[in-house]
Amino acid sequence: MKKTANTSEPKVEQLLKVMELSKVLNSTLEQEEVYHRAIQVATDLMRCEVGSLLLYDKDAGELFFHVALGEKGEAVKAIRLKMGEGIAGWVARNRTPAVVNDTSQDPRFFSKADSHSGFVTRNVICVPILRKGRLLGVLQAINRHDGTLFNKDDVALFSSLADQVAIALENAALYAELRETFISTAEAMAEAIEMRDPYTGGHIKRVQEYAVATGMELGLDGEELELLRLVAILHDIGKIGVDDSILKKPGPLTPEEAKIMQEHPVHGEKILEHIKALRFALPGMMHHHERVDGKGYPSGLSGDAIPLHARIIAVADTYDAMTSDRPYRKGLSRQTALDEIHRCSSTQFDPAVADAFCKALAKLDQPS
Repeated sequence: MKKTANTSEPKVEQLLKVMELSKVLNSTLEQEEVYHRAIQVATDLMRCEVGSLLLYDKDAGELFFHVALGEKGEAVKAIRLKMGEGIAGWVARNRTPAVVNDTSQDPRFFSKADSHSGFVTRNVICVPILRKGRLLGVLQAINRHDGTLFNKDDVALFSSLADQVAIALENAALYAELRETFISTAEAMAEAIEMRDPYTGGHIKRVQEYAVATGMELGLDGEELELLRLVAILHDIGKIGVDDSILKKPGPLTPEEAKIMQEHPVHGEKILEHIKALRFALPGMMHHHERVDGKGYPSGLSGDAIPLHARIIAVADTYDAMTSDRPYRKGLSRQTALDEIHRCSSTQFDPAVADAFCKALAKLDQPS
């Protein structure tokens, strides 16, 4: 006969644990991190082997495993539950918690997930994740470590956690939407500048792709890659301050015109310096024409004094410029441009960045 849950732990201490775990859960606004922390917190709180998070697809009216279990997790992610299907589907449809202390005796148990993951579900506690009356998903904790049974106190505790998960999921979703709107606005601004120059169509998108791939090769994390993406989008925004007679000139620039063109990073900084959310992107944008030998512009920075994002954009921007056609010259071939990147390594470009760029470009060129 299985033991009932240990009630020696005071409820105050349990609630304090929920509060402490909710701090961990809400300490990030990155959606994927919130999803995984929700599972970690759920398994810790319920003293279980594993947990699972199923999100609600409103359009399809189904639940899907966002965080999967076991070595065959990807296969589990392919499983979708209709409303009412399985214990999780029942919880979602009825919007009420469920405790199953012996899954072999419950007709609602959906064994397909176990067969895909190789996991054996013996008992489970499952609660709906609701926010302002909306179903966001379902949270499960599976297989109690100590062999005790789930009880009504566990349900109350787990439901409290689900409320915190709902807030974290909503905040993360709002943040993601706001960030995407912000990025889209930045892209619209940059594309408006690009439209002034008929010879640079697609330049910003290509530089984005090259830069982010290079950043990944260098081991930058998600937040740094996101900032790098923003720098790539905005790197030429200062060209709004360059006269069309220079920007659209169908031929090489005179020394005087080149000097005016070289002022565009400074124009860009002046345009964006009052936007608080962009202050972290300014150094990368401002210095993407610097050279590691100190002969670049606008500040003549050298070596590591040049921000890393700027060093990455420098290579990506130059490669795209070399391989793009102009009215007065044909774009260079891929190999010729790469040879030039190698030749200018340690003078114009950071050697490590140039090497990472070449490796990243090779991967981008591979067929998917």
